[in-house]
Amino acid sequence: MASDPILLIHGAWQGSWVWDAFAPLLEAEGFSVHALDLPGNGNDDVDPRDVTLALYLRYLDGVLEAIGRPVTLVAHSGGGLVATALAERHADQVARIIYIAGMMLPSDWSFADVQREVDGESALPSGVTSELSWSADRQVSTVPRAAATAILFSDCAPDLAAAGAARLTPQGEGGRAIRVTTTLGRFGRVPRIYVEATEDRSVLLKVQRRMQQLVPGATVISLPTGHAPHVSAPHLLAEALLPFLREKDADRPDDIATTRKPIPLTDGAS
Repeated sequence: MASDPILLIHGAWQGSWVWDAFAPLLEAEGFSVHALDLPGNGNDDVDPRDVTLALYLRYLDGVLEAIGRPVTLVAHSGGGLVATALAERHADQVARIIYIAGMMLPSDWSFADVQREVDGESALPSGVTSELSWSADRQVSTVPRAAATAILFSDCAPDLAAAGAARLTPQGEGGRAIRVTTTLGRFGRVPRIYVEATEDRSVLLKVQRRMQQLVPGATVISLPTGHAPHVSAPHLLAEALLPFLREKDADRPDDIATTRKPIPLTDGAS
């Protein structure tokens, strides 16, 4: 019998489709995998302008209730903030969080805060942020296809990158530029794994590592990939995560040490 069910939480502008190559690899190992579509990301009738973190959490409350047992959260990019908020809200129902080039932030910080902290107040936003197209009220953003292929899917085969870029949807700021209040007694006791993507052009490696410093205690896995290893190298990512996913009961961290485990790109990786 496999361990905890796994919830896959996509990042901004994306949907459950981004896990299409990765989820079957975990299912083949016996895991119960749930690739989710957050409200307002193109799979329902929710207007992106109406998206909020509270809306996301109400949706996820229902998912947890339906599953009825502790889960592992695997969250990509901005989905990391949603995973953090869910763990704070339901600490006893989250066995572990795995951040994939994810936004693992201190309490009440936004990702923009980290970018400014790393690059300085006057620095231009890095990664895809500087390439976004905005609605007139600046409440909804979209990623131009050229920017998506060059930044979000930079290490994917051209046809795969193009397909991913074409499926991106408008993103409401209420579900992107968010802050999460966390506590040591709830989120702080949930075991965490951080998968850093060393060739990431969206969440740059220096920013990923600053987040690891700001929120210490995660086991860190280094993958030589771009921003979305579950798209560009799903076998490599699955192989790296399986030892953690097979742990029946995740140990609660009792110190703030960070362990980095580099994973080389092998011939068998896709």
